[in-house]
Amino acid sequence: MTRRLSSTRSHTEDSIFLRPDEDPVWLDEPAKIEKLGDGVPKNDQFPKCKDGPAGGQSPQGEEVFMHKVYALVVQIHCWAAVFVISQVTGYWVFFVLEGNGPVSSVYKALQVIDFYLGFILPCHPIFGMDSVVLMREVLNTKQHNWIIHGIAGMGVAICVVMVVHMVYKWRHNSGLCSGMASQDMGDRRQSVSRQPSFTLSEWTDAQEDLLDTDAAPQTPVFEMGTDTKTEGDAATLTVTAVGLQERRGSNVSLTLDMCTPGCTEPYGYGAQLSPRDQSAQEYLRQGTHVLTPIMLHTRAMDDQSLQSEFYETPMNFVDPKEYNYPGLVRKNRYKTILPNTHSRVILKSHDEEDFLSTYINANYLKGYGDEDRAYIATQGPTVNTMGDFWRMVWQERSPIIVMITNLEEKNEKCAEYWPEDTVTHEGIEITVVTVTQEDDYSLRVFTLNCDGEERSLHHYWYTSWPDQKTPDKAPPLLELVQQVERARDEAPPLAGPTVVHCSAGIGRTGCFIATSILCKQLRTEGVADILRTMCQLRLDRGGMIQTCEQYQFVHHVLSLYEKQISHTAEE
Repeated sequence: MTRRLSSTRSHTEDSIFLRPDEDPVWLDEPAKIEKLGDGVPKNDQFPKCKDGPAGGQSPQGEEVFMHKVYALVVQIHCWAAVFVISQVTGYWVFFVLEGNGPVSSVYKALQVIDFYLGFILPCHPIFGMDSVVLMREVLNTKQHNWIIHGIAGMGVAICVVMVVHMVYKWRHNSGLCSGMASQDMGDRRQSVSRQPSFTLSEWTDAQEDLLDTDAAPQTPVFEMGTDTKTEGDAATLTVTAVGLQERRGSNVSLTLDMCTPGCTEPYGYGAQLSPRDQSAQEYLRQGTHVLTPIMLHTRAMDDQSLQSEFYETPMNFVDPKEYNYPGLVRKNRYKTILPNTHSRVILKSHDEEDFLSTYINANYLKGYGDEDRAYIATQGPTVNTMGDFWRMVWQERSPIIVMITNLEEKNEKCAEYWPEDTVTHEGIEITVVTVTQEDDYSLRVFTLNCDGEERSLHHYWYTSWPDQKTPDKAPPLLELVQQVERARDEAPPLAGPTVVHCSAGIGRTGCFIATSILCKQLRTEGVADILRTMCQLRLDRGGMIQTCEQYQFVHHVLSLYEKQISHTAEE
């Protein structure tokens, strides 16, 4: 089914994003004057001023002229100081090499300056000696005359640069360096104008958290007030831009809004969603773009189309106001990354009325073929949540943990929640059985004991994902996905979901889970619906596949995997 989304812009969006025919308005510039259709400003928009012989120069013009004169005078003094310092230093070196003492060399170098001043202002020698006599001695010197020529050349060069700089500054009202800086600023503004700005108050409220997450997770605004209609080919999804600017890189440029599309109640149980939230949920339920192998390879190289598709897909973050419980801040690594309520993991507790004892920042995710609770995506455990993490692993009978982050990457990303030998958390004894180190990941096999029951647990720690980037090579991630699939096939029949986490539990975690699901789809169906997979993941946990680079990386990984499958089939 082809779905074309069109949108009427809301007041919020109009205040944040640029229309396609708008010019950027900068915070450090006055508002632009409205223009007529032919590009000529309206006569009543500009203050009238006299110009030419009839009116003379306005007071404002005189002020600008005097300012330019003053600036030139200051610049001349600065260049004169540079000239004097260079000459004094050069002649001081000359006199020292001639065998004079350091202090006397300074005195003689200043006497040389008398000689230069004599050409500009005839006056008596300032330093008590005829400088002409001294200069004759200097010029008649044969041993170090190369220094004299170098000093003279330096002085001439400074004078030439000064004159050129003064002329350029007078004509363009800026120096050479400042002119180039202005040009760079103009180029920067031209490129940045294609990106949406962000609201200052909202950005500063959450900036501290965003700096710590995987590629700065945040809650972008997606104004999804859309009307939908069905038409055309069922294999494609056409998205009409609603003001989101395409930007390659981290989505820091998107506007931060705590009240973003997110489901705050279970679907189908009387949830009261705003029209904007309903539109976002509808998009995530119905968005699809099935890719054949040839389409997949082509799509993986089309960065612009991938960016457009990524930024048009709602993030589906949760409004933090829905988790207004005292003390909950200690349970979350990042205050803006919260579990969607309908799919969150609820810990069993003796006191079910105590929300904190049942809470963990984790969500159940569907797998391939809508397999229910195939994965659990969660944040990297903190010192305060290690006990909750192991309670969840035991409660859900998880046979595998996949960790895709280092313990520290500029700052702490995850606590070391496993022991070197044996440790006990919440009555669960965790014992390390074996440790195997591969090129890009390590495998630890644990034994868990609780209330006389023993289970085996595989812990895969992938360490080759660079901080704030995507991996340079896809094969290591594909190898990890295949290893985890094999371990999953060997797990007991009653085994629960595979637990996957990075730091925030949405970026790298989303990439791994999506890759795992889509590899199965490629093997089984011969096609890959990456957009559909991302939408399904975001329905269950907001922000999955967090950045555009990660979305592109998933396409590259799947393209490589399809080629491997085809090559194997040919053999």
